[in-house]
Amino acid sequence: MSNVRVRNTEELDLDYVLRAESDDENRQYIISWSREKHLQAVRDPNIAHLIVQNETNVGYVILAGLLDANQSIEFRRIVITEKGKGYGKATVEMIKKLAFETYRAHRLWLDVKIQNHRAQAIYSKAGFTIEGTLRECLKSGDGYESLIIMSMLQQEYEKSKFN
Repeated sequence: MSNVRVRNTEELDLDYVLRAESDDENRQYIISWSREKHLQAVRDPNIAHLIVQNETNVGYVILAGLLDANQSIEFRRIVITEKGKGYGKATVEMIKKLAFETYRAHRLWLDVKIQNHRAQAIYSKAGFTIEGTLRECLKSGDGYESLIIMSMLQQEYEKSKFN
């Protein structure tokens, strides 16, 4: 998967981003944003809104907190449109490298819906540690959903590079 790369999202990419979010396989696991909210994120220096590519677009990623004084970056979103080809795993590895080596994060963290077992497995295999659960913190239809918080520290990332 070495041919997978990321680039900054441009305004012209937002149709693709919105289609990816609204896809049946993705929308149950993310909180969809409006075009305007994505555009604000693209323009925000505290956020990295990135397109994941192979020969074509295969997904997108959002990182937040790039300017955080605590050097804690949120891996806010990953949406992969080409499932089952290893792009998600490869993208998570790229994001870890970007966060710790380019943005000099001390901590990279994320939340994942409790029912998203596929993503939890990818994050665990990538070295993220479960910190806890935000119980029933999202209103969803007639009920509520819980989020699992996972993170990786810079020293854990450095150690994992040698394993």
